[in-house]
Amino acid sequence: MRARGCEPVWAVWDDPAVDWGRFDLVVLRSAWDYAERWRDFLHWAERVPRLENPLTAVRFGVDKERYLTILHGRDVPMVPTTFVRAGDELHPSQVPIVVKPSISAGGRRSARFDAGDPASVVLAAEITAAGDTAMVQPLIEDAAEISLVYVDGRYSHSLSRRAALPLGRAEEVLYLDEELGPHEATVAERLVAEAALALVPSPTLYARVDLLGGRVLELEVVEPSLYLSFHPPAADGLAAAVAARVENGPPGTLRT
Repeated sequence: MRARGCEPVWAVWDDPAVDWGRFDLVVLRSAWDYAERWRDFLHWAERVPRLENPLTAVRFGVDKERYLTILHGRDVPMVPTTFVRAGDELHPSQVPIVVKPSISAGGRRSARFDAGDPASVVLAAEITAAGDTAMVQPLIEDAAEISLVYVDGRYSHSLSRRAALPLGRAEEVLYLDEELGPHEATVAERLVAEAALALVPSPTLYARVDLLGGRVLELEVVEPSLYLSFHPPAADGLAAAVAARVENGPPGTLRT
């Protein structure tokens, strides 16, 4: 950023001493506690004069129930998902499953369960009792997640990821350990990812689309890890996109 004439400053989103209006641009990167405090987080984001990703994209991406429902309605291939809300009846699944909150990050409050395990019902009930929506998805054991990273709306790089969710119960973790590997996205994978990204209601500075078995698992536009080390030019590409927004405003801005 400094090489491009910009002075970056680290700041914590909930620090009351920070004057967010003094910055030319605020770029979300590592607000890892936003999922547990998403209402406070969105209220803060509403008060930031210039935010990337934009507020409309952040609102879209906070809740997986919201955006997966939109993707499903537009026939974007996605991992089959059942949403469980307070008062819904849930029985142990006859196939292995994953249970997690619709608003979460880092694999927190998430677990995988063997077929017929009643503990899956317990976790879903705990999630809904806290006022959240639980998600139930089939466990696809032999496939790695494929993460496609986009910078300034353009494909940058991809990688494979494996993170073993705890079996039978959720664990208190900041994030799950991952096994990462190189991967070059196929044409089919890019088509699915870009169909999902096309539904985000505003242009994005950065985005990550996670696929499992060629279908969308998650669409990350709030503050995803971008794994820039997997593609050496990616960091400079991101810096260039940030500098362009500082200089010219968001894409589509008319400068006079």
